[in-house]
Amino acid sequence: MDEKPYQLLDDAREPPPMRLGDNQKIDSEYIRNGTCSIFAFVEPLGGTHHVSVREHRTAFDWAEEIKYLVDVMYPDVEKIILVMDNLNTHKPASLYKRYLAEEARRIIKRLEIHYTPKHGSWLDIAEIELNVMTRQCLARRIENIAKLREELAAWKVERNTIAAKVNWQFRTTDARVKLSSLYPKFTTASE
Repeated sequence: MDEKPYQLLDDAREPPPMRLGDNQKIDSEYIRNGTCSIFAFVEPLGGTHHVSVREHRTAFDWAEEIKYLVDVMYPDVEKIILVMDNLNTHKPASLYKRYLAEEARRIIKRLEIHYTPKHGSWLDIAEIELNVMTRQCLARRIENIAKLREELAAWKVERNTIAAKVNWQFRTTDARVKLSSLYPKFTTASE
């Protein structure tokens, strides 16, 4: 799971008509229509993708997305392994802020949470998925949340239809080299 901020932008001037064989030309001036947050879940081996757009990035927003993960995406799964970054709202406490204690506890019991290391965003497969989304769907101006939701819904359908999986190449031996500061060094005692 990961999320990203998104800036809603509109054209200040109507772009000129496209000519055959050319890329569309746009003016560098734009109208800023605010920001929102895009939440993304990806099941790397199963090829299941979920994307949603929210007006904010609060503890309530995160808690509601996690409840959706548990109750709608995987209602019959006993334990969901959730990998995410250490953002301040990505904590079980956010569930308690949004839901009654019994409901928050019910949701948490279904999760096995793993946090990526600080400055280790490249380990977050959902962040990699957000980069794919940006290249394939968001590399242009989108002026409002309704249009953004529409575009991302179509993108999600396409990703789920082809069951786009992640072929993760990073192995434990690579981690011991690249993340050496996180792995203890053992030496044998000399007598």
